[in-house]
Amino acid sequence: MAEAADFQGTSPSPARRRSRRTAALLAGAPLLASLVQLPAAGSAHAGAPASPQAAPGGGTVAVAVDSLTPAAPTDGNTVTVSGTVTNTGKRTVTDAQVDLRVGSRLDTRSVIDRVAKNSADLGGSLGAQVGDKYVEKFAKLTPGVAEHFNISVPVDELDLGEDGVYEFAVSLSGQTSAQPWQRVLGVQRTFLPWQPDEAGTKTKTTYLWPLVSTAHMTAETDSNEQQTRVFRNEDLAKEISPGGRLNQMVALGTGLDVTWVVDPDLLASVDAMARGYQVRGADGTTVAGTHQAVAKQWLADLQKAVADKEVVALPFADPDLASLAHNGTDVTGSLSRLKDATDVVTNTVETVLHVKPVTDFAWPVEGAVDPSIVKVATSAGADKVIARSDSLEETSGLSYTPSASRPIGGGTTAVVADARLSTAFRGDLTDASASTLAVQRFLAQSLALGLQTGKQRSVVVAPQRMPTGSQARAMAEALTALKGGTWSESQELTAAAAAEPDPKATTKVPPASAYPSSLRRQELPRAAFEQIARTQGKLDKFRVVLSDESRVVTPFGRSMDREMSTSWRGRSAQAASFRTGVERYLDSLAGQVRLIDKSETKLSGRSATIPVTVQNNLVQGVDRLVLRLTSTNPTRLKIDGSDYQEQPVAVSGGHSQSVKFTTSANANGQATVVAQLYTEDGQKYGEAVTFDVKVTEITATVMLVIGGGALLLVLAGFRMYTQRKRAAARGGEEDGPGGAEDAGGGPENPDEPEDRLREPGAGSRAEDSEQPSDPAPDTPVESTDPSGTGERVDR
Repeated sequence: MAEAADFQGTSPSPARRRSRRTAALLAGAPLLASLVQLPAAGSAHAGAPASPQAAPGGGTVAVAVDSLTPAAPTDGNTVTVSGTVTNTGKRTVTDAQVDLRVGSRLDTRSVIDRVAKNSADLGGSLGAQVGDKYVEKFAKLTPGVAEHFNISVPVDELDLGEDGVYEFAVSLSGQTSAQPWQRVLGVQRTFLPWQPDEAGTKTKTTYLWPLVSTAHMTAETDSNEQQTRVFRNEDLAKEISPGGRLNQMVALGTGLDVTWVVDPDLLASVDAMARGYQVRGADGTTVAGTHQAVAKQWLADLQKAVADKEVVALPFADPDLASLAHNGTDVTGSLSRLKDATDVVTNTVETVLHVKPVTDFAWPVEGAVDPSIVKVATSAGADKVIARSDSLEETSGLSYTPSASRPIGGGTTAVVADARLSTAFRGDLTDASASTLAVQRFLAQSLALGLQTGKQRSVVVAPQRMPTGSQARAMAEALTALKGGTWSESQELTAAAAAEPDPKATTKVPPASAYPSSLRRQELPRAAFEQIARTQGKLDKFRVVLSDESRVVTPFGRSMDREMSTSWRGRSAQAASFRTGVERYLDSLAGQVRLIDKSETKLSGRSATIPVTVQNNLVQGVDRLVLRLTSTNPTRLKIDGSDYQEQPVAVSGGHSQSVKFTTSANANGQATVVAQLYTEDGQKYGEAVTFDVKVTEITATVMLVIGGGALLLVLAGFRMYTQRKRAAARGGEEDGPGGAEDAGGGPENPDEPEDRLREPGAGSRAEDSEQPSDPAPDTPVESTDPSGTGERVDR
């Protein structure tokens, strides 16, 4: 890589001039000449030994710098470099030697970027070798075998000049059987910040130390008095356990000069764990959580770490401001949800951490802003927005990095984090070499920024929201080195926001069209906010009937905050599953208050009472409900003389209550009746219950017929009674002194036929005893036998 244009004031060394002359003498040997590559730029160190010949591109030996201490040396220090060299080729490397090389002073931040991008490229300048005695030799490097090296050199031997950032490289030279001459086979470039004396004007650096996680708690709570919370899994316990990501963040952040940025949801979740918690299993059942002690310890450690530090609190669950601005503002209730997530912050943080947080900062994803994002970010009360310099780019051609604070109108301040410093610890830093390179690059960029101008500036570093453990360790290492350096001093975020803004810095927020498409594709869709609004509507309807609404409103309100979390970016399927789980659980709770189904009811008579049962399977009681019973055919069946009737309902937890309605029938037949619960404001609650009422009402005509028949029965009975009484009287007269002749020969009632007064049995017996020629008797023969069973009685 040719970099001579970037390094003004340098001249080729005598060694390099000799190397060029040698190459010219060999120009007649094409094969050898094709193998010789001359350095493209001179060294800043005159009289240094000549560099081995190197081919452009990557080498066959991988050089890894695992450690460089001190990261920012000063006078009198000894620089120690350790790492490994690994032969990645197929042939054994012989006569191998590890060298340290110091290159040119890098004057600009963009040059540092270019060197970092091509850190293992053999092309370009490799710098001058730091003496023959600061090397490590290997007789051979076997393919695939890593060999460790460790080289220490006094900083004075590095021959560093004026303050600045120097390219610092570790190279491996050797030869193979196929190419039996000494050449560079591998290199690893890094940076050496050099400012031995205290800077006259130090850069004020604010480093955000984020404590943010994903959503872990569900909306579900136990039915006990403590409302034990139910967690989705034990992932949070893993994060806060020793060795876990959040455990390392707290341990590493303790003692660092940082501004803590916390998500109150994380604090509330760990606090809930510390009080005892349940975990939802894969089969749907819950089991007791087992990391209560771990949660208590993590909170205690965090409380000590932030005791005298600035704590900036994000809205609850770290809502995705960009998603809300682009897809949710026209969905009813979305901005109210953000306001609610902001209002609970102070109480949550003070309760758990015992410190008063700063709550007037908003932090959009990756610091990317547009006018709609700024508007949403400030709608809930924040007046400062943490942006990033690759979003709020400079448009006036400044040759230096301005201070972070920018007034962007409407009383809002944009605190613009430096993009290079903020993204220095991305990627996989589990490898020691990658971590070391990230630390050295961060320090190099910081020093280069400080040397741009003699004016003091305020710089903000906003790293990724959820650093891994290895990224956090690299961040802590860099901050420790920065604290021990000579060009920077720490500053809190509120002070950076209040610093005097640079009058030449841009204050214009980029348009929506400039918002990165890669970030837009990760946003929560409009459907997500519509589902949140639907869940909120269900919660509003449910809460009004509860005797203790806080047992439901608080866990569900916080769960809906989690549904808007920034942590769902890149996890759309998990986000949808979480939202659906919250809504379904709310539906299941609301369904615990319901009407019991009824079968067909028979109604006899003109009026009757119909009972309807309301069941409450919740732990708490419900009231402020109204039960309405409606007749769909009021001409046949009326409810309390009207089409419908309403009655208030209050049911204790775990009980049922029957509500009775008075009905009246006007005609026979079947009528359909609908029972429906309503809230006091007239909103339907739950599913209606529909049942049929079969009316068997007795009409006036039928009553007349029945009444007439009854009257006839009464009259017939009376007549039968009088007849028997008369018959008994006649029998007494015949047994008297006059005998049968005294009784007379005719019937007592001359108008009544004689055969109507004769008992059928007696008449038949008399006829049997007579002959056809016998004259008829004057009086019938009386029988003294009792009447037989089933004898007909004339009426």
